[in-house]
Amino acid sequence: MPAHATIAGTFDTTDQSPATPFDDLATVIALYEQRVYRFLLSSVRDPDLAQTLTQETFLRAWTSRASFRSDCSIATWLMRLALNLVRDHTRTERFRFWKRASATALDVSEVSAHIPNRESSPEARLIANQQLALVWESVGQLSERQRSIFLLRFVEELELSEIANITGLPISTVKSHLYRALHSIRARQNNPSQKESL
Repeated sequence: MPAHATIAGTFDTTDQSPATPFDDLATVIALYEQRVYRFLLSSVRDPDLAQTLTQETFLRAWTSRASFRSDCSIATWLMRLALNLVRDHTRTERFRFWKRASATALDVSEVSAHIPNRESSPEARLIANQQLALVWESVGQLSERQRSIFLLRFVEELELSEIANITGLPISTVKSHLYRALHSIRARQNNPSQKESL
Protein backbone atom coordinates (compact mmCIF):
# COMPACT_ATOMS: atom_id res chain seq x y z
CA MET A 1 0.00 0.00 0.00
CA PRO A 2 1.46 3.43 -0.92
CA ALA A 3 2.56 5.57 2.04
CA HIS A 4 0.22 8.37 1.00
CA ALA A 5 -2.76 6.01 1.22
CA THR A 6 -1.77 5.16 4.79
CA ILE A 7 -1.36 8.80 5.77
CA ALA A 8 -4.62 9.85 4.11
CA GLY A 9 -6.44 7.00 5.82
CA THR A 10 -5.62 8.46 9.24
CA PHE A 11 -7.68 11.63 8.66
CA ASP A 12 -11.44 11.98 8.87
CA THR A 13 -12.26 13.54 5.50
CA THR A 14 -16.01 13.73 6.11
CA ASP A 15 -15.85 17.18 7.76
CA GLN A 16 -18.18 19.76 6.18
CA SER A 17 -15.78 22.77 6.22
CA PRO A 18 -15.67 25.18 3.25
CA ALA A 19 -14.14 23.66 0.11
CA THR A 20 -10.35 23.82 -0.16
CA PRO A 21 -7.74 22.03 -2.30
CA PHE A 22 -7.15 19.85 0.78
CA ASP A 23 -10.61 18.27 0.55
CA ASP A 24 -9.01 15.65 -1.70
CA LEU A 25 -6.27 14.95 0.81
CA ALA A 26 -5.18 11.68 -0.79
CA THR A 27 -4.35 13.50 -4.01
CA VAL A 28 -2.49 16.29 -2.18
CA ILE A 29 -0.45 13.70 -0.29
CA ALA A 30 0.26 11.73 -3.47
CA LEU A 31 1.51 14.90 -5.19
CA TYR A 32 3.54 16.45 -2.38
CA GLU A 33 4.50 13.79 0.17
CA GLN A 34 7.89 12.95 -1.37
CA ARG A 35 8.83 16.62 -1.69
CA VAL A 36 7.90 17.38 1.93
CA TYR A 37 9.66 14.22 3.14
CA ARG A 38 12.81 15.04 1.14
CA PHE A 39 13.01 18.53 2.68
CA LEU A 40 12.42 17.18 6.18
CA LEU A 41 14.95 14.38 5.71
CA SER A 42 17.50 16.91 4.48
CA SER A 43 16.74 19.07 7.52
CA VAL A 44 16.76 16.45 10.27
CA ARG A 45 18.69 13.58 8.63
CA ASP A 46 16.68 11.03 10.60
CA PRO A 47 14.28 8.96 8.44
CA ASP A 48 11.90 8.05 11.28
CA LEU A 49 11.63 11.63 12.48
CA ALA A 50 11.29 12.89 8.89
CA GLN A 51 8.40 10.46 8.31
CA THR A 52 6.73 11.53 11.55
CA LEU A 53 7.10 15.21 10.66
CA THR A 54 5.78 14.52 7.15
CA GLN A 55 2.65 12.99 8.62
CA GLU A 56 2.35 15.90 11.05
CA THR A 57 2.69 18.35 8.14
CA PHE A 58 -0.30 16.83 6.37
CA LEU A 59 -2.24 16.57 9.62
CA ARG A 60 -1.70 20.29 10.21
CA ALA A 61 -2.60 21.04 6.60
CA TRP A 62 -5.85 19.11 7.06
CA THR A 63 -6.79 20.60 10.43
CA SER A 64 -5.99 24.17 9.35
CA ARG A 65 -7.19 23.85 5.74
CA ALA A 66 -9.85 26.54 6.27
CA SER A 67 -7.02 29.07 6.72
CA PHE A 68 -5.56 28.25 3.28
CA ARG A 69 -6.43 31.33 1.21
CA SER A 70 -4.77 30.41 -2.09
CA ASP A 71 -2.41 33.40 -1.77
CA CYS A 72 0.41 30.91 -2.32
CA SER A 73 0.73 27.50 -3.92
CA ILE A 74 -0.18 24.30 -2.09
CA ALA A 75 3.50 23.30 -2.18
CA THR A 76 4.59 26.60 -0.62
CA TRP A 77 2.00 26.30 2.15
CA LEU A 78 3.02 22.71 2.91
CA MET A 79 6.71 23.66 2.99
CA ARG A 80 5.91 26.50 5.40
CA LEU A 81 4.15 24.02 7.69
CA ALA A 82 7.08 21.59 7.41
CA LEU A 83 9.61 24.32 8.19
CA ASN A 84 7.61 25.37 11.25
CA LEU A 85 7.58 21.77 12.46
CA VAL A 86 11.37 21.55 12.07
CA ARG A 87 11.71 24.76 14.08
CA ASP A 88 9.38 23.45 16.77
CA HIS A 89 11.39 20.25 17.13
CA THR A 90 14.78 21.93 17.19
CA ARG A 91 13.61 24.21 20.00
CA THR A 92 12.68 21.35 22.31
CA GLU A 93 15.04 19.71 24.76
CA ARG A 94 14.20 16.31 23.29
CA PHE A 95 15.62 17.10 19.84
CA ARG A 96 19.03 18.66 19.19
CA PHE A 97 20.15 16.80 16.07
CA TRP A 98 22.76 19.28 14.90
CA LYS A 99 24.45 19.28 18.29
CA ARG A 100 24.38 15.49 18.81
CA ALA A 101 23.60 12.67 16.39
CA SER A 102 20.77 10.38 17.28
CA ALA A 103 21.15 6.62 17.15
CA THR A 104 19.01 6.38 14.01
CA ALA A 105 20.61 9.26 12.12
CA LEU A 106 21.59 8.68 8.53
CA ASP A 107 25.14 8.75 7.34
CA VAL A 108 25.88 11.59 4.94
CA SER A 109 26.39 9.11 2.10
CA GLU A 110 22.86 7.75 2.67
CA VAL A 111 21.33 11.23 2.56
CA SER A 112 23.16 11.99 -0.67
CA ALA A 113 21.23 9.18 -2.36
CA HIS A 114 18.03 11.24 -1.96
CA ILE A 115 19.49 14.16 -3.93
CA PRO A 116 19.05 13.94 -7.70
CA ASN A 117 22.35 13.46 -9.52
CA ARG A 118 22.44 14.34 -13.22
CA GLU A 119 25.77 12.59 -13.87
CA SER A 120 25.49 9.05 -15.15
CA SER A 121 28.97 7.53 -14.93
CA PRO A 122 30.00 5.71 -11.71
CA GLU A 123 33.14 7.88 -11.44
CA ALA A 124 31.13 11.09 -11.73
CA ARG A 125 28.64 9.83 -9.11
CA LEU A 126 31.47 8.95 -6.73
CA ILE A 127 33.05 12.40 -7.09
CA ALA A 128 29.66 14.08 -6.72
CA ASN A 129 28.89 12.04 -3.59
CA GLN A 130 32.25 12.94 -2.05
CA GLN A 131 31.67 16.62 -2.78
CA LEU A 132 28.14 16.37 -1.47
CA ALA A 133 29.39 14.79 1.75
CA LEU A 134 31.66 17.79 2.29
CA VAL A 135 28.78 20.18 1.60
CA TRP A 136 26.49 18.31 4.04
CA GLU A 137 29.11 18.54 6.73
CA SER A 138 29.30 22.29 6.17
CA VAL A 139 25.51 22.65 6.03
CA GLY A 140 25.32 21.01 9.45
CA GLN A 141 27.39 23.87 10.87
CA LEU A 142 25.05 26.62 9.63
CA SER A 143 22.55 28.38 11.85
CA GLU A 144 19.04 26.92 11.77
CA ARG A 145 17.71 29.76 9.59
CA GLN A 146 20.63 29.68 7.13
CA ARG A 147 20.37 25.90 6.88
CA SER A 148 16.63 26.02 6.15
CA ILE A 149 17.04 28.69 3.49
CA PHE A 150 19.95 26.82 1.90
CA LEU A 151 17.94 23.58 1.75
CA LEU A 152 14.85 25.30 0.35
CA ARG A 153 16.94 26.98 -2.36
CA PHE A 154 19.31 24.22 -3.40
CA VAL A 155 17.56 20.97 -2.45
CA GLU A 156 13.99 22.01 -3.20
CA GLU A 157 15.09 24.50 -5.90
CA LEU A 158 12.57 27.11 -4.79
CA GLU A 159 12.65 30.71 -5.97
CA LEU A 160 13.66 33.39 -3.48
CA SER A 161 10.11 34.75 -3.46
CA GLU A 162 8.77 31.30 -2.50
CA ILE A 163 11.36 30.99 0.27
CA ALA A 164 10.37 34.43 1.56
CA ASN A 165 6.74 33.31 1.58
CA ILE A 166 7.56 30.05 3.41
CA THR A 167 9.83 31.64 6.03
CA GLY A 168 7.87 34.87 6.44
CA LEU A 169 11.05 36.87 5.85
CA PRO A 170 11.59 39.76 3.41
CA ILE A 171 13.38 38.74 0.21
CA SER A 172 16.35 40.93 1.17
CA THR A 173 16.74 38.97 4.42
CA VAL A 174 16.45 35.66 2.57
CA LYS A 175 19.19 36.83 0.16
CA SER A 176 21.37 37.90 3.07
CA HIS A 177 21.05 34.56 4.87
CA LEU A 178 21.61 32.65 1.63
CA TYR A 179 24.72 34.72 0.89
CA ARG A 180 26.09 34.07 4.39
CA ALA A 181 25.33 30.35 4.10
CA LEU A 182 27.08 30.09 0.74
CA HIS A 183 30.04 32.11 2.01
CA SER A 184 30.39 29.83 5.05
CA ILE A 185 30.10 26.66 2.97
CA ARG A 186 32.64 27.90 0.40
CA ALA A 187 35.03 28.88 3.19
CA ARG A 188 34.76 25.40 4.68
CA GLN A 189 35.22 23.75 1.29
CA ASN A 190 38.36 25.81 0.67
CA ASN A 191 39.63 25.11 4.20
CA PRO A 192 38.07 21.87 5.57
CA SER A 193 39.95 22.24 8.87
CA GLN A 194 38.30 25.60 9.54
CA LYS A 195 36.94 25.52 13.09
CA GLU A 196 35.33 28.92 13.47
CA SER A 197 31.70 29.01 14.46
CA LEU A 198 29.31 29.87 11.67
